[in-house]
Amino acid sequence: MLLKLYVQNYALIKDLDVELENGLTIITGETGAGKTILLGALSLILGNRADSSVLLEKEEKCVVEGTFRIEEYDLEDFFTSNELDYEPVTILRREINPAGKSRAFINDTPVTINLLKEMGDRLIDIHSQHQTLMLHDNTFQLNVIDSFAGTNKISEQYRKIYHRYRALKKEYDEAKEKAGRNQADLEYYRFQLNQLEDARLVEGEQEVLEKEQELLAHAEEIKSGLSKASTLFSAESNSILIMLRDAKQSLSKIKEFLPDGEDILKRLESSYIEIADLAGELEKLNASVDADPHRLDKINDRLDTLYSLMQKHRAANLDELIKKRGEMKNIVRSIAGSDERMTELESLLKKDTGELDRLSGELSGKRKSILHDVEKRITDLLKQLGMPNARFMIDLSRLPDFTASGIDHAEFLFSANKQVEPENLARIASGGELSRVMLSLKSLLTKNINLPTIIFDEIDAGVSGEVADKVGQILAEMGKYMQVVNITHLPQVAARGTRHYHVYKDDTGDSTITRIKLLSPKERIVEVARLLSGSEITETAMKNARELIQSAKNSRF
Repeated sequence: MLLKLYVQNYALIKDLDVELENGLTIITGETGAGKTILLGALSLILGNRADSSVLLEKEEKCVVEGTFRIEEYDLEDFFTSNELDYEPVTILRREINPAGKSRAFINDTPVTINLLKEMGDRLIDIHSQHQTLMLHDNTFQLNVIDSFAGTNKISEQYRKIYHRYRALKKEYDEAKEKAGRNQADLEYYRFQLNQLEDARLVEGEQEVLEKEQELLAHAEEIKSGLSKASTLFSAESNSILIMLRDAKQSLSKIKEFLPDGEDILKRLESSYIEIADLAGELEKLNASVDADPHRLDKINDRLDTLYSLMQKHRAANLDELIKKRGEMKNIVRSIAGSDERMTELESLLKKDTGELDRLSGELSGKRKSILHDVEKRITDLLKQLGMPNARFMIDLSRLPDFTASGIDHAEFLFSANKQVEPENLARIASGGELSRVMLSLKSLLTKNINLPTIIFDEIDAGVSGEVADKVGQILAEMGKYMQVVNITHLPQVAARGTRHYHVYKDDTGDSTITRIKLLSPKERIVEVARLLSGSEITETAMKNARELIQSAKNSRF
């Protein structure tokens, strides 16, 4: 319930503070006095967009603050889930600075505009001429039916499974589309992978083969060189080893007389041993080198295979080629694995489809069970609102696929005349007729929904006389269950209020300011009389105003 509304520096409002109570509150005023401006300010704390153009004084910020009593509306979970401090009396505030930047608060905690809107939607419903367009919307129509049918629990279960079903369906459709493209890719990648696996690539193989290829390609030259070197070291005459041996024998005879002779002889013996060992190695190498054309051909073929694969797959070396083989394995495994995921998705979708079938069937059954009652109650109210031949019907048909609301499509049908069969409400009804249908719906919904406050912006436009009086009765009846605020020009409706505010323009100096005043009992009589007779208030109008207010007061007790 809205306890207080404070507005500062908004449009024509400089500083305004309104206290509200339960029941039916009436707001009246001359055309253009600022009644709609008041709703515009209130819409800011309900999350509507705004910029610096709403500022009265362009160098000062705009502040709109609403104080709500919320302890009866089970909102603790909302505060907990959004990490907000819960207070039985909660304050929603919106600020717009001169630069056009907006800030929102719930109990002095900064929040996003979306969160402010979510909170506001739980506290206030503002009905305007624009909202009547909701009667064209299938979702709104189903919500109306569900509020009478009491489908909250089933709807919650259904929506949970539906959202999961939609996510699975999206993944399945994408996987199926991808599978069609991948089938051709799979054959290609499998061929490429088989070619690489048939090559039996071994890490480090390229370097080993290239060295062996180099050796075999120059085998004759190597063998000739080794043979010549080996002859120089170990030939039977004039070899290096024979000359070293002769040098050793000569030095051994004079070592005792030669300074450092012993050391020189040892070095010579060491050199002899080293060269003898080297001569042996050369003989072994010479024996091991074998010109093998057949082996060379095999190595050339193998390297040609490796080089060809590296060129084909744009690999700089064998290591990169082996890496690409691994990547290709993963691609083939992924494509093949997608078939398994599709099979799994099909199973999950089948399970969810069964659950959605069951729950949507229960939803449809509950909805259909209350259609006749809703049609009769709305039709009865429309007759009371000056439409004696009105007929209101609801057509509930089955959709080809699941939606977030089930598998039903709702269509409100209406006729105001005996000879005309009911047709789509949005197409056939006039603006005044749509307003009366919406008023009838909302008057019934107040007993089924846990909404603290509803505000009507001239819901009674286009009616008069007895119909206007009946509108007032309906609004007053709604006020027994919730807080109702109604902006009106009708005296019959204004007389029904438990409180009455008057909005007016105050011309001071070179500025015009919108103000609002709570009327005293005497002032209220004058205001209702003005609504009855216009700017010139007659004694007859005053008398009629007193009678209207007294009659309305008597009907409340």
